[in-house]
Amino acid sequence: MIAAVHGYCIGAGVDLTSACDIRLCSQDAKFTIKEVDIGLAADIGTLQRFQKVVGNESWARELAYTARFFGADEALQKGYVSQVLPNADECLKAAVKMATLIAAKSPVAVATSKKSILYSRDHTVQDGLDHVALLNSSMLQTDDLMTAAAAGMQKQVPHFNKL
Repeated sequence: MIAAVHGYCIGAGVDLTSACDIRLCSQDAKFTIKEVDIGLAADIGTLQRFQKVVGNESWARELAYTARFFGADEALQKGYVSQVLPNADECLKAAVKMATLIAAKSPVAVATSKKSILYSRDHTVQDGLDHVALLNSSMLQTDDLMTAAAAGMQKQVPHFNKL
């Protein structure tokens, strides 16, 4: 899931983008965890995901407690987004280009990578290594490894079956 944010990303927008795998934004993007201004705690995942995405509990708390806005440059600096593009059109183009690139990869490998990243976020390194070894042993039962190897030997682009 790739988020392409432009303009204002407020409250539930941060909840939703925090759940995305990759976040891009345009230079004009403005973010805020707004719920404290309306007498609520963010309740659709921001408080659970945001601090893990950025790896900075202090900054996450600051934003959740103050509801202050932060812009594209701060979002990039703190790791909330991976790219800042000049405008909304360029942001969308970059997101589509990235999605197209990912879609050309082995869907089994992409799905397994996602599962391993999520698992490893909340487990020890050794647990993560054991988990990915188990996942990879299952992946050997698919055609994707042989498809990639054959295409590589023939200097061709592999074409994978859909999940």
